[in-house]
Amino acid sequence: MPVEVTWWGHATATVRDSGVTVLTDPLFARRLAHLRRRRGALPPPAAAVADVALVSHLHADHLHLGSLARLAVGTRLVVPAGAGAAVPGLRRVAATRRLRVVEVRPGDEVAVGQVRIRAVPAAHDGRRLPYGPRRVPALGYVVRGEATTYFAGDTGLFDGMAEAVGPCDVALLPVGGWGPYLGHGHLDARRAAQALARLEARSAVPVHYGTYWPIGLDAVRPHEFHSPGEEFVRHAGGLAPAAAVHRLGHGESVLLEAAR
Repeated sequence: MPVEVTWWGHATATVRDSGVTVLTDPLFARRLAHLRRRRGALPPPAAAVADVALVSHLHADHLHLGSLARLAVGTRLVVPAGAGAAVPGLRRVAATRRLRVVEVRPGDEVAVGQVRIRAVPAAHDGRRLPYGPRRVPALGYVVRGEATTYFAGDTGLFDGMAEAVGPCDVALLPVGGWGPYLGHGHLDARRAAQALARLEARSAVPVHYGTYWPIGLDAVRPHEFHSPGEEFVRHAGGLAPAAAVHRLGHGESVLLEAAR
């Protein structure tokens, strides 16, 4: 049975494997603080229906309380350890929607139906500013069912990435951001291609680009908004030629076969 990946924009994607629906970093907002959605329609209500939702770190464009409040009642929600204490309102939203919150650290596993989800490290400062200096580690996740899918969240390249993730069929890799400059702890298109080469994944889907942009900055380095997907395809062709790259439009899906 193939795995199906649907990209909704930014870091939000749906992975369907072995009868289990996994939703990553739900963000269903037209506007978030100084950011507005510039490309792609908002995901439909059906996108908020999942067996489990994964949150990679505490930044508001990845842990968005308004979007979590749209999850179906009783959804399992996997978050980094310490998230409940660090984010005002998370426990309130979880109680209102009766979300089954599981806090995890790198190496922890959660079983959902026939799928196992393992938390892995990420090289990213995922603190929830401006609420304080409490450090809650940013995570990636490995979803293992019929296929093995790696969702990187936000991360830079780091030593031991391939060993931490392990063999994978599909890699959902961030290739850009929401502003004209990427800071430390992010992958751009070239570094994402380097990560793909290290991981030796059979397939890749670029995410975390071309969706949100700061209000008033439409004319500032616009190629940083528009081009990372195409640049990732180009760099991956040179650095990881054995991998098939699927650059999806917002709301588009792809079916991917697991290794036999």
